[in-house]
Amino acid sequence: MKFVDEVPITVHAGKGGNGCMSFRREKYVPRGGPDGGDGGDGGSVYLRADEALNTLIDYRYQRQHRAKDGQPGRGANCTGHSGADLVLDVPVGTTVIDEDTGEVLGDLTRHGEKLLVAQGGFHGIGNARFKSSINRAPRQTKPGQPGESRNLRLELKVLADVGLLGLPNAGKSTLIQAISSARPKVADYPFTTLVPNLGVVSVSKLRSFVVADIPGLIPGAAEGAGLGIRFLKHLTRTKLLLHLVDVMPVDGSDPFDNIRAIEKELKAFSPTLAARPRWLVLNKLDLIPEDEREAFCKKLFKRLKITQKMPHFAISAALGEGTEAMCEAIMSHIEADRAAQLENPALAEQERDIQEAMQAEAREAIAELAEARRRARLAAKGSDDDDDWDDDWDDGDVEVHYVQ
Repeated sequence: MKFVDEVPITVHAGKGGNGCMSFRREKYVPRGGPDGGDGGDGGSVYLRADEALNTLIDYRYQRQHRAKDGQPGRGANCTGHSGADLVLDVPVGTTVIDEDTGEVLGDLTRHGEKLLVAQGGFHGIGNARFKSSINRAPRQTKPGQPGESRNLRLELKVLADVGLLGLPNAGKSTLIQAISSARPKVADYPFTTLVPNLGVVSVSKLRSFVVADIPGLIPGAAEGAGLGIRFLKHLTRTKLLLHLVDVMPVDGSDPFDNIRAIEKELKAFSPTLAARPRWLVLNKLDLIPEDEREAFCKKLFKRLKITQKMPHFAISAALGEGTEAMCEAIMSHIEADRAAQLENPALAEQERDIQEAMQAEAREAIAELAEARRRARLAAKGSDDDDDWDDDWDDGDVEVHYVQ
């Protein structure tokens, strides 16, 4: 299934039915009076979160969506039928943005949650509603009101508690495979992961968390290098970042420099996201002789000015060494965070504000990168015609599953 996490659509609510002008005409009733009925309301457009969906592919090729119009009123005081509402199902984790104003209309984060995005038109008024003691034969009606039309952008951000980030081949996919039942593609070349993968990590009975693996970053990602920063937006919903570092890179680079490079790209993408809790995880420890591992880790932590109070781990995802203790620490951190937010609603409100800030910064960074790519393409083509420039943002095939 093709993974589409961002798509523009246009929604049109139904028009209200017109009011009817009619007079009662019946044998032996010479002055029956007005009996024109009201029209029906136009149908509204709703978006509904559905946990069975994991991509916006259904809206990639069908971008116009219209609710039913209300029926006009009729004589004998008959009211027209209201138009049927249109309900569009989207994946859980979809953010809805008004393209014309930039306003965030809503965030669908729970299964079954509905959001009104276009209000149906109000019904017209029939002439029977205008009769009075001084106006016994009214010949006035009101037409139905047009429904709202909106240009929307749907953005899908996967829901996960923990996000993995790092350079390509740092071992992110191997780690998610080792700690959950997810089976992402694992290979010995860069950019094996092209789209996000999700896995459910069960620490013990009734204790689990969701981890997200995104494609690797490289220096210059904020300027479009590699796969760019498109998928970093999926980390804006996470509460904890795990920064995986290859202790023995095949290119001979310094792990210290690699760590700083990722931090730089993260700050360029979203300063708020860069300030989130981030734990350092040294991976592929099995590549270092056992008697040299402790000294190597201590030396690197010292260069990074990491103290014992700051969470950091040294593991081997391929062999599963150190992963159990790391998962237990992550679970404890998540449980403590949830308990604190339940006890103090102000913390939950603060968390929502932080996520909104991260998502706003993510949209701005992605929009700037898209504009830079568009200008580069125009310069290369030497033409102003660039209608298909945004198609690059929808490449890739994947099935995203929460795997227990």
